[in-house]
Amino acid sequence: MEHVSVLIADDQALVRAGFRSILEAQPGIRVIGEAADGRDAMALARVRHPDVVLMDIQMPDIDGLEATRRIVEADDSVAVLMLTTFDLNEYVYEALRAGASGFLLKDVLPEDLVAAVRVVAAGDGLIAPTITKRLIEQFARSAPSATPPAGLEELTPREVEVLTLVARGLSNGELAQELVISEATVKTHVKRVLAKLGARDRVQAVVAAYEAGLVTPGESARR
Repeated sequence: MEHVSVLIADDQALVRAGFRSILEAQPGIRVIGEAADGRDAMALARVRHPDVVLMDIQMPDIDGLEATRRIVEADDSVAVLMLTTFDLNEYVYEALRAGASGFLLKDVLPEDLVAAVRVVAAGDGLIAPTITKRLIEQFARSAPSATPPAGLEELTPREVEVLTLVARGLSNGELAQELVISEATVKTHVKRVLAKLGARDRVQAVVAAYEAGLVTPGESARR
């Protein structure tokens, strides 16, 4: 079994120890380092090349937002899961723009933590859980006006339809059912959409869809 390597970045030692304990108890996951601030997180990511970084938003020296931006710019194969609380909502849109692949509450249940790490390591982006969908929608309401993402005009009508449904929260299985096509075909469409948009995962594609006005906050997943 190929292991998922995880770097934990949080300025609270107890939080790091708790996450390490949960993750190292799981088959196929190994923690390859801990960082107490953003600068250490960047240095460790550069040397150890983790699959996933659990990144606290607020840390001393360099915060999680800037660390995420620099880590993703240096290596876009690294998925970053932001650790947040509801009282830090003002940072979430910035984190999405910085390249975060999803969000977790600091009091996340152990099984949800493990599932989130596996999901983003697979390159899917954590958009299914309620918290991420709610946060994306909330910040789509208040986000600064953005230029439509580059590559949008290159999408075929079918790819625009796929992107719209992805942004509404549909899984590949639900997309296949909605569009009456196979899951393999859905995966091909999604892969092409990501490539044309220059999006590293589904979360970034969702941000692009909101910025382009393809979906609006609160819009139902079903038409």
